[in-house]
Amino acid sequence: MQAIFFDLDGTLTESGPGIIKAVQYALNKMGCPEADPQKLRFFIGPPLLDSMLRFRPFSQEEAEKAVELYHAYYCKEGIFDNRVYPGIHQMLKDLRASNVKLAVASSKPEILVRKILDHFGLSQYFDEVVGASMDGQRSKKAAVIEEALRRLGLVDLRNQVLMVGDTASDVNGAKTTRLDCWGVSYGYGTVEELRTAGAAKILATVPALEKQLITLQSEWGETGEKESF
Repeated sequence: MQAIFFDLDGTLTESGPGIIKAVQYALNKMGCPEADPQKLRFFIGPPLLDSMLRFRPFSQEEAEKAVELYHAYYCKEGIFDNRVYPGIHQMLKDLRASNVKLAVASSKPEILVRKILDHFGLSQYFDEVVGASMDGQRSKKAAVIEEALRRLGLVDLRNQVLMVGDTASDVNGAKTTRLDCWGVSYGYGTVEELRTAGAAKILATVPALEKQLITLQSEWGETGEKESF
């Protein structure tokens, strides 16, 4: 196996509190407040503009304004209302020792992804970090994954790359780019959502994920051929 791509929110870090508070701030400013955080969980992971358009009958201009308001709050107060899931540091350290390339592929703006990884001491584990571009040209998960493949020189080796994420957005992005995807149900997506989207495996805990990834990499090292993800 050449590389493993990880989603950020809900896969490496529990970022929900800061994201939801930022969404609530933006919606309040737009005149449509939402007090129930459970109704806003789907904002965690997918491109923010898409989620704004899905949640309210906003015009494109209104949704873009809501995204601006979101970022104004999130960049100041929400970005570090976040924590690394227990076991993630050790998992990434162990994977690095297996010589597989590691990357982050997130729909969050890349500049924010890098700030979060630096803040929590996670940057050291990754060969590449890719997020959405600030101009909106790269926002869909598939576009982010494709850019990660390009930067790592793996465009022609995508059958040797695995995506790991917690929502259907991750699975669908991987399928669009012809990658296999494992889902993690400890994040913000449900088992049903991940299964329906077509995740090849669904892992309930970080230790279970690490065990499966280390086993997979060991099998690749022994055979030099692709095993079933």
